[in-house]
Amino acid sequence: MNLGKWKYAVLTGLAIFSLAGCGGQGQEAGEQGHASEGQSGAAPVQIKIALDWSPNTNHTGLYAAKDQGYYQQEGLNAEIVQPGAGGAEAMVASGDADFAVSYQEVVSQARTQGVPIVSIAAVIQHNTSGFASPAFKNIKTPKDFEGKTYGGYGSPTELALLQSVMQFDHADAGKVKIVNTGEGDFFTSMKRDIDFALIYYGWTGIEAELRKEPLNIVYLNQYSDSLDFYTPVLITSEKMIKEKPEIVKAFMAATSKGYQYAIEKPEEAAQILLKAAPDLDKDLVVASQKWLSSRYQDDAPRWGEQKKSVWENYAKWMYEHHLLEKPLEVDTAFTNEFLPDGK
Repeated sequence: MNLGKWKYAVLTGLAIFSLAGCGGQGQEAGEQGHASEGQSGAAPVQIKIALDWSPNTNHTGLYAAKDQGYYQQEGLNAEIVQPGAGGAEAMVASGDADFAVSYQEVVSQARTQGVPIVSIAAVIQHNTSGFASPAFKNIKTPKDFEGKTYGGYGSPTELALLQSVMQFDHADAGKVKIVNTGEGDFFTSMKRDIDFALIYYGWTGIEAELRKEPLNIVYLNQYSDSLDFYTPVLITSEKMIKEKPEIVKAFMAATSKGYQYAIEKPEEAAQILLKAAPDLDKDLVVASQKWLSSRYQDDAPRWGEQKKSVWENYAKWMYEHHLLEKPLEVDTAFTNEFLPDGK
């Protein structure tokens, strides 16, 4: 499983088109949202959480919150599901899910197209994505990309990221051969005709370590603060925030505890994820969880905290690269309102 693949494949535009199609009906469908106001002594409120892809260590806090009973403590009965054909964002916008895992770039694009979703927490504080290549290829800087073959997914955002990083290094992106690798595995592609690709280090990079296949990584955020965006994030709908704020607050209270558990007890948290998704590679999950444990909160005052400057910087970059139809109203795209106080 290549997390770099799913993280950027959603930016092909197909997901956003489906989102735009459901944007108008989100308010109507949301009238029958799954969550309802709880009362003291009443049965737990049923909520549905949609993942962005198959279970992985970005999601461990959700599974830990469920396994450790944190949702129940908040009066919630949480169901964690795979995304629908239109994507997790469409499920939230239409009321088919109450919460979901998404990305800052997708939320930004969706909101400029009138889709009423809002980011309520940053799962990881800093962008850990980068352009990776086997160490033996000696590709260490964006300038080294020239004359090489890049394996990607055809996403406009992905290509803009490549061009931007190369521009920062005064390199010519026109000298890179672009090949659409589709569902191709990173390691298989690198042994064929591909020189480098965009990956998420917390999964593919860790897998490379376990395979003892050294990589060179050009991290996006080492060249520009604008590319240190939140990915992934947790989202809900404007309707949930307006009509059921106590459910959003309860969800975030429990979820924050789940990620704190993953921060403090990575090995135990890895076992919780493996119990929920037993087909995952055990060694990879444990190693990835250990690597991510210090990166969920990182330098933020509390897990989930989002900075306005991060949203502004990346939205400006996206608009300048014609990835947004219009400037993003940043203050409506995210909120820290529902994060619990403390660490």
